[in-house]
Amino acid sequence: MKRVSIFFLIFYLLSLPCSIDAEDLVTSIDFSEAARLAVSSSDELKSELMRMHIMEGTWRWGLRAYFPRISFSASEDDRLSEIGPDSFIKSYTVNVDQLLWDGGRISAARKIERIDLDLYGQNLERMAAEIAEAAVSAYRDVLFYRMVLDIRERAFEYLEMQRRILFLELELGLVLPIDLAAADITIREAAIEKRNMEIDLTEAEQRFAQVLGLDTLPLLTERIDIHRSPLLPDPVKARIAAESVNPSLVNARSMVERRQIEARYASRSWMPSIRLVGNAGVSGQRYPLTKFNWSVGLIIDFSSPWLSGNLSSTYGREGHNDQTARLLGTAVPLPDPASSYSPRIAALNLRQEQLNFSIAFQLTGRMAEQVVEKCMLMEQRRVLAVQALELEAERHRLAELRLELGRITRLELMDYTLSFAEREIAAVRAVVSLLEAERELERFLDLAPGDLAYFSHN
Repeated sequence: MKRVSIFFLIFYLLSLPCSIDAEDLVTSIDFSEAARLAVSSSDELKSELMRMHIMEGTWRWGLRAYFPRISFSASEDDRLSEIGPDSFIKSYTVNVDQLLWDGGRISAARKIERIDLDLYGQNLERMAAEIAEAAVSAYRDVLFYRMVLDIRERAFEYLEMQRRILFLELELGLVLPIDLAAADITIREAAIEKRNMEIDLTEAEQRFAQVLGLDTLPLLTERIDIHRSPLLPDPVKARIAAESVNPSLVNARSMVERRQIEARYASRSWMPSIRLVGNAGVSGQRYPLTKFNWSVGLIIDFSSPWLSGNLSSTYGREGHNDQTARLLGTAVPLPDPASSYSPRIAALNLRQEQLNFSIAFQLTGRMAEQVVEKCMLMEQRRVLAVQALELEAERHRLAELRLELGRITRLELMDYTLSFAEREIAAVRAVVSLLEAERELERFLDLAPGDLAYFSHN
């Protein structure tokens, strides 16, 4: 998710009509749609996005610092004298103060603010990613429990069928009552497992609906296919992509850029600022006011750890005949000697941030390759689980033949059925582990859920 997606998400969330019920709009969802729905239903994220929208507006209005500052003043100075004449002086003045040069202070401050906003946006992206990941994980849990419950139900139905046959055999005197009792215990244990899975599924569905902000779940279009082989990228390709788009590295790059600006500003903090000032006014004892005056000048402010002060020069006129000029300088020795260490501290912070980025860059590349290798290992585990399931299915088929030949009892066949069900569940777990590894790789490459195959193909 790039920075532009944050602004799209802001627009999308703010433009959602409050009166529309999400359940009326959503009929079916896949992994990607579940992630988007969870993000759009997060009140906390909406609040943070609104906050960022306000911060963006505040930053834009910061451009005001480059424009002139204009102020107006009006006064009336009344004096009643017992000896001389009374006076009632009225005056109106307009003042202008325009920054000409500040040594790059405002520019540096705005760049730092911009980077801080970008970092804040990246934090929001991570927050949205965590919400989306919670939705995808809850989606996987629901699929897993539904599939396991289906396996438990099929095994339970098969056991009940064998129990009915065993009851008929008991009536014919072919088996003992103790065999039927043992079958009943097996069936009760299977019923307990099935009920536990139903409870787990109900909890998973409620948790998923809560993440999506819905009361009931829509149709889930994703399926767990134990025979699906994933399309994985080449480890080198994943490494290159991670080094470019990994969210942690993007954040680290922004921090390096921030430290560079701070270091440049600290090394130039001694540079003076230059302002152009001017004022014009009219005054008099009665209206219309006939006396006028104006002045224009430059003010140079300088500040360093060893000396600070300002130098100002103005020229103006009062009325038609009088000219004015003024030159003023002030100096403060040793205002803040300790701040002389600021450039060195800023340079040290920059070197440390660059070192952190270098370490993170190398670690990210290695981790990208390791996550791809992890996906390959999970794929091998899936293949082994499917092969083991096929062997267990063949073993179960042979057990049915041996039962018909009288080589094993029906209770032993029921045990084979339970073993086959456990193999099916193990295969489903292997697929879920593979899906989790794929999603981990997608997060590492800053991909949306389900985009890994497209990335690998291209």
